[in-house]
Amino acid sequence: MLRNMLCLAIVAVVCAGCANINAEKCGVAAKAESQKACPKECPKMLKHVVLFKFKEGTTPEKIKEVEKAFASLPGKIDIIKGFEAGTNVSVENRSEGFTHCFVLSFSSAADRDAYLVHPNHKEFGKSLGGCLDKVVVVDYWNR
Repeated sequence: MLRNMLCLAIVAVVCAGCANINAEKCGVAAKAESQKACPKECPKMLKHVVLFKFKEGTTPEKIKEVEKAFASLPGKIDIIKGFEAGTNVSVENRSEGFTHCFVLSFSSAADRDAYLVHPNHKEFGKSLGGCLDKVVVVDYWNR
């Protein structure tokens, strides 16, 4: 239970630091100290947050390969409306070994569901080749 709470806290911290792609598309400047709400005409987006913890001994080359492969998905799957990626830079020492964060945006839950079973997403999963120790996934609707 405590471990699950810590994982959710990690996701919350990571999400808080992610730029709001939706707000940028609507012309709202995202400020680090206080993000503005998206205007009414800007639709809500479903955010799909993925955290990776690589197995000990995974080479930097393999990690770069994974990053590149994940980043290529928006070009292959048109229902992905936004993509962000980054590595952990937190000084709080609460990442539990999770080093990489990927945030995908979808217009609907149906689009997210279609992404999950999309052949290119499945192929990406197979390409990981067992290099991941753990994965955390959280989805939420932006506000």
